[in-house]
Amino acid sequence: MEHKQLKAFPNNFLWGSASAAYQIEGAHDQDGKGPSVWDVYTKIPGTTFKETNGDIAVDHYNRYQEDVALMAEQGLKAYRFSIAWARILPEGRGQINEAGLQFYDDLIDELIKHNIEPVVTVYHWDVPQALMDAYGAWESREIIEDFNFYCETIFKRYGDRVKYWVTLNEQNIFIGLGYQKAVHPPGVKDLKRMYQANHIANIANAKAIETFRTVVKDGKIGASFAYSPVYPFDSNPDHVIAAENAEELNSHWWMDIYAWGEYPRAIWNYLEAEGLAPDVVEGDFKLMKLAKPDFMGLNYYQTATVKSNPLDGVGEAAMNTTGKKGSSKESGLQGLFKHVQNPYLKTTDWDWTIDPKGLRVALRRIANRYQLPVLITENGLGAFDTLEDGDIVNDDYRIDFLESHVQAIQEAISDGVEVIGYCTWSFTDLLSWLNGYQKRYGFVYVNRDEDGPKDLRRIKKKSFYWYQEVIKANGLIDRVANNL
Repeated sequence: MEHKQLKAFPNNFLWGSASAAYQIEGAHDQDGKGPSVWDVYTKIPGTTFKETNGDIAVDHYNRYQEDVALMAEQGLKAYRFSIAWARILPEGRGQINEAGLQFYDDLIDELIKHNIEPVVTVYHWDVPQALMDAYGAWESREIIEDFNFYCETIFKRYGDRVKYWVTLNEQNIFIGLGYQKAVHPPGVKDLKRMYQANHIANIANAKAIETFRTVVKDGKIGASFAYSPVYPFDSNPDHVIAAENAEELNSHWWMDIYAWGEYPRAIWNYLEAEGLAPDVVEGDFKLMKLAKPDFMGLNYYQTATVKSNPLDGVGEAAMNTTGKKGSSKESGLQGLFKHVQNPYLKTTDWDWTIDPKGLRVALRRIANRYQLPVLITENGLGAFDTLEDGDIVNDDYRIDFLESHVQAIQEAISDGVEVIGYCTWSFTDLLSWLNGYQKRYGFVYVNRDEDGPKDLRRIKKKSFYWYQEVIKANGLIDRVANNL
């Protein structure tokens, strides 16, 4: 629909930015921190671009005050960051590391001092290696109690100051890439194990929310989901069914559980027929139904377009982790769907579609299906940035990307979607997991690359000042002027 006049962003809208512990903190063994699976996995030759890892990352652990000062200068209303489980519990359970707790105390207090709302992600992929060694981490129901103890520990420690919490970040990604594509820990291809680990993660998430309700009385909590809305390639009914398959398998399978405690029926039937459905214990669904979130966290980067895919059709293909545009191969799931290029959309160097209207689609689909507010927990552009003479980074392409997505959010708000806030990915440049340091997302350029940390100097990009003005205006400046 087109609106004669767009609604303004709410006065309390959380204009924010985001990060994750492993990608920025460094200090991998400082002050008693134990190893996470990523500390170990990235040391395996060939797992990451040019063998990069997060041992130093961008050294946020030792430079957090400098980084928070930059956030305050930009005017951020919120900052989403994750807590490293192994910094709090080096063995994943048992002895608590007070130095780790103190670091996040100091970070939270520094944010609040600058009137920045802390948004805490409990888990952003870095399960302690000790739990992987002990029982396979997410593959064992033992993790439910260990995760709950970790959650209860930090809820009690920070719940008086932190009111927005994200339990699991992108469960579909850390489970899918870990057990389907074998490019994240534990690096295996086993769909039965994948769906079982995913179900256990669902129970752990629900248990954590149940605990949260007893500890943090005035807070809000929800999981954060990497949602790529699916389009059929055209109106061919076979392609429409393929899009339904993809939407249910890749999105509803997680969000339906978060919101309703139920798996989509068609996909459950499919997995049962294939011998892949997870084993369920009595009480699982009761717990999941009770653990209704306060919001749906949305990580949005792109949409997907699909066609039908026969039983002998296209299978899995390798991801583009090099930034060589056009190097992705056609992939799909036989008998369900295959991914194809959308002729109406441009792509990034990593072959991700650029589709701001897709964000509006995502927000509307979530609001209509689940009747929940949405907190946009990630949205951003990974690109090759150039540091020019005079410490200048002209990232107009990032401004164009973010501006079009902010416009889509305002249009969705005008459609009636309740959006709590918008956290860009990311505030500073960081380690982009498999992609190394060349894929930059931040408003702040960090002077390091795959060859080493250099001086780790923080340099404000052009987009830093653009977002500063957006926050001041509580929206896009020209649109605010025209619509308020």
